[in-house]
Amino acid sequence: MKENNLSEGPILRHLKNLAIPASIGLFFNTMFNVVDTFYAGRLSSDALAGLSLSFPIFFIVIALSSGIGSGTTALASIALGEKNQKQFHAYILNALLLAFLLGLVVMSFAPWLTRILFEFTGASGEPLALGIAYTNMILYGNLLFIFNFVLNGFLNAQGDTKSYRNFLVVGFVLNILLDPLLMFGFWHVPALGVAGIALATIAIQLLGVFYLAYRVYQSNAFDFKRFKQVKLKITLMLSILRQGIPASLSMATIAIGVYIINYFVMLYGGAEAVAGYGAAIRIEQLVLLPALGLNVATLALVGQNYGASKFERIKAIRKLATIIGLVIMAVGIVVIFPLASILMGIFSDNEAVVGYGTQYLRIEVLAFFTYVFININLAVLQGMKKPSYAIYVGIFRQFVPIGLFYFLGTILAMGIYGVWVGIVLINWLAVLLTLPYTAVMIRKKEAAYQAKA
Repeated sequence: MKENNLSEGPILRHLKNLAIPASIGLFFNTMFNVVDTFYAGRLSSDALAGLSLSFPIFFIVIALSSGIGSGTTALASIALGEKNQKQFHAYILNALLLAFLLGLVVMSFAPWLTRILFEFTGASGEPLALGIAYTNMILYGNLLFIFNFVLNGFLNAQGDTKSYRNFLVVGFVLNILLDPLLMFGFWHVPALGVAGIALATIAIQLLGVFYLAYRVYQSNAFDFKRFKQVKLKITLMLSILRQGIPASLSMATIAIGVYIINYFVMLYGGAEAVAGYGAAIRIEQLVLLPALGLNVATLALVGQNYGASKFERIKAIRKLATIIGLVIMAVGIVVIFPLASILMGIFSDNEAVVGYGTQYLRIEVLAFFTYVFININLAVLQGMKKPSYAIYVGIFRQFVPIGLFYFLGTILAMGIYGVWVGIVLINWLAVLLTLPYTAVMIRKKEAAYQAKA
């Protein structure tokens, strides 16, 4: 694997080389989830609702993993930009130990809270039982998710987004095969239902750990002799946490936000509305994938250029990534709006489920541009070691809607329509807060550097 110096060369080329493989990988990762959703729908509407209700808890696992992974990417890319090989290898050792410890904590304590978290949404009966069965299995394997995100963080820092793409493509194919076998049973393996969907996911994550560890070992930036010389340091683990936890908390607030949305959706529409919303999220994720690939590219690029103190390039990265993202979202809007009901029909033949999901998608397209503005700017901030703002914007986006949903849905009697409109409004307000803050932070960082020079 060729190591990329992201602090030199055309920015557009770097964005393309990083974002396209990342987007393809994320596409297959989302399709992985789509396959899970598809097979759950084949079991029953209750199974689909149970999987939808489990999404926030599963997302918390992903939030923890992704946050530590993106924190690793930021710090490792800065170390590479500074040409500090010793620091780069020290981060590898300490990040892996940190991932192991965090995984054990989640594995030990999280399943105790599963029922409480599910009952908070108002779930009961079969959707509750199926959701818990799926979620408990995922929590037992969370350690593998964290390892994969951390290993990928070191690959991203070097400009390699292809290895993780390869893993996700193969994982998607394996999931198509494993899901029905474990759900419905084969040979001496009993039918596991929704728990089989989770077990298939864990098995694929285990394969990913071996593959990504091998890719890190083979990378040009990795030197086994240097790796053996570095030591475990609490200070480095804390620095990874300081960089990664804000991103994790920001993503976790999204999971909490989905809980809140599920609560109001259940209140105004019932289990069929929750099932429709859960399926619609999968469709929405597909449209957002290219923009998410740009986030990965932006973080790695800004990290290395921040390490090299090249602020004009950071400004150019922010501008170009945003323009590309907005163009992609415009195409997504044109596709999703007219085809929403057809796409929803893939997941369910229940007319009410399809109707709720279609309504959500046709209103949510008004928020598509907001995800570009918010996520690109958060990636820029994290690449400059300013990750904490993500927590504040996350809290704003996920907790303010409690009052907003109630006001629109109950006081103004808009019902579930008020939930969809509230999501759009809150995201545009977050954009108005994020854009000026990021611009100010870039100027401050640049001024501080110039003062020292």
